[in-house]
Amino acid sequence: MGFAPLMEFTPERGRRVDVMALGPKGQVWIVECKSSLADFRSDAKWQGYLPWCDQFFWAVGTDFPQEVLPPDTGLIVADAWDAHILRHGPAQPLASARRKALTLRFAQNAALRLQRLHDPAGRPV
Repeated sequence: MGFAPLMEFTPERGRRVDVMALGPKGQVWIVECKSSLADFRSDAKWQGYLPWCDQFFWAVGTDFPQEVLPPDTGLIVADAWDAHILRHGPAQPLASARRKALTLRFAQNAALRLQRLHDPAGRPV
């Protein structure tokens, strides 16, 4: 689909999403991965991620009870080999200033992660 993902991304201090992905047209998606019903029920912070994306998705396994997930959010079902988007939640476009700042933070974060792969002891310039 042309999205570039970053795992464990921090859109702002105090918030860390499982996956943030930047799309080919600048779309920002957040995907929260849930391994079990208990994992989902213990997550009280997911609604705080909504102002940081154009679309929000849950990613769950094939045996996850999908009926507990809020119906107005996106849903991705995956197994060890494949994943499918079963539904998209409503698109809530980011404000231009937030999109610009978030895209810049995303790009800097991705570049620094790549740099650390090549030079683990290095420091950002």
